[in-house]
Amino acid sequence: MTIEEMKQRKIELGYSYQQISRLSGVPLGTVQKIFRGATRAPRYETLCALERIFQKKEAACIRETASYNIKQGTCTLKDYYNLPDDQRAELIDGVIYEMAAPTSIHQLIAGALHTRLLNHVMAHGGSCLPIISPIDVQLDCDDKTMLQPDIAIVCDRSKITSRGIYGAPDFIIEILSPATRKKDAVIKLNKYLNAGVREYWLIDPDKKTILVYDLEHDALITIYTFHDQIPVTIWNGTCTINFQEIYETIRFLYEQTNN
Repeated sequence: MTIEEMKQRKIELGYSYQQISRLSGVPLGTVQKIFRGATRAPRYETLCALERIFQKKEAACIRETASYNIKQGTCTLKDYYNLPDDQRAELIDGVIYEMAAPTSIHQLIAGALHTRLLNHVMAHGGSCLPIISPIDVQLDCDDKTMLQPDIAIVCDRSKITSRGIYGAPDFIIEILSPATRKKDAVIKLNKYLNAGVREYWLIDPDKKTILVYDLEHDALITIYTFHDQIPVTIWNGTCTINFQEIYETIRFLYEQTNN
């Protein structure tokens, strides 16, 4: 198994560097150097130790989710809270998914959206509060799921605690990346629908599209582009997001990619 294949398996299994080190017996620093490309010629014995754990279908409390079919895992909030402070992850039905650092485009879109939503609340009042990631959302109020949506709007302030959000937000926005595409579009969509989230936006920076799911009304889907103005359904259209404005702010990053 090549290092690139191991990197792919790491993503599929949701392993952190600490978990790889513990399961393989390879020192943490060595694991980090190998997967970050700092060590170009690892020892044969080290590669064999790493290969053995990636050939296993499951280890510790984490289970493989082949093709993102939903499976129950054995992880709990205890495992989630035991993760290193600098590691971002989500716990979904007992499976821990490691989260990579977001891109500049991702962060700029999230920041622009949060600002516009917060400005609307500040101008019009009401109980709803938009909250930007990172924020823990104990969606099902159990010990098997803890999510970190990019943006959440919570209208029942009793759900907001000092530690995070307890229960389903009213509105959630997720910004896709290659590593999270299927998780956000399949697993988390179903979780949000079943938990009682009223509205879900799925933003695809690569395709420059926004899928708006009206989960409160039979999960109706509307497709928008980065040139559209999009009404916030839970606020009955009193707030509209001008995506053209947001896109003009980040257009230079797309032009860098194309050059």
